[in-house]
Amino acid sequence: MSAATRLARPLKGLIVGQVRALFNDAARGETPVQRRPDALFPPNSVAWRVHGDVTSMLVGGIAALLLQMLHPKVLAGVWDHSGFRDDMQGRLRRTARFIAVTTFGAPDDARRILAKVRQIHDHIGGTLPDGTDYRASDPALLAWVHVCEVLSFLDGWIRYGEPGMSRADQDRYVAEMARIAEPLGVDPIPHTRAEAEAIMTAMRGELIVDARTRDVAQVLLNQPAPSLAAGPFQTITLQAGVDLLPPWARTMHGLTQPGVGLPLLRAGTFGVAKTLRWAFRP
Repeated sequence: MSAATRLARPLKGLIVGQVRALFNDAARGETPVQRRPDALFPPNSVAWRVHGDVTSMLVGGIAALLLQMLHPKVLAGVWDHSGFRDDMQGRLRRTARFIAVTTFGAPDDARRILAKVRQIHDHIGGTLPDGTDYRASDPALLAWVHVCEVLSFLDGWIRYGEPGMSRADQDRYVAEMARIAEPLGVDPIPHTRAEAEAIMTAMRGELIVDARTRDVAQVLLNQPAPSLAAGPFQTITLQAGVDLLPPWARTMHGLTQPGVGLPLLRAGTFGVAKTLRWAFRP
């Protein structure tokens, strides 16, 4: 074993340990999800490619949350039924674990967590400030949440993992994600990128930004890092998530791109992505 290899092993272990601590709640006995060849998505699926990259998924996840909260009914569900102020890290961790289990985990575990999420949605509802009723189980509302995630995860992967990804593989990824959408009650379910983009465009007339939107966005973007070591990583992924937003969504939020610092931000995010891939490589 070379000296470089001996030095690299402890560094890899430190990085992997920090990342796993972000996504697995040790207090609840959670351990990393093991990849199963019999998972809902097979190893040769595009979903394994897209969802297996830590950095691009985190960047895409931030963009997805910022998009989702632009719909007042989605925002109301967060506002009325979650402790987002005190547990934003927990919310992000639960979302990441849901993706990991449904993509890579045992089929029974995937089906169990899908059924649990649908049951939770069935019990979430309320009234908007203007008196309009909302239900988290509304199929059209679920479609908005779904396309925000699908397009954001896909665009995060394209930007920081596979810039030359073919349109055919992009469509294949969207079609694969129907396996998650259907048991959750999403309707309509897109099967191509164009269909997903059309659903997003059709919903834009219902989107708003108000004081509550700004409040939740600030909690997301200014959340404290879970550890000192994770601080720089969190800062760059949050900024990269804002950068990943469609320009119209960034404008609605009143957020700006780094401008002169944009090449530096993207280069830094590429660097983080490469480092994490190196750390997790056997």
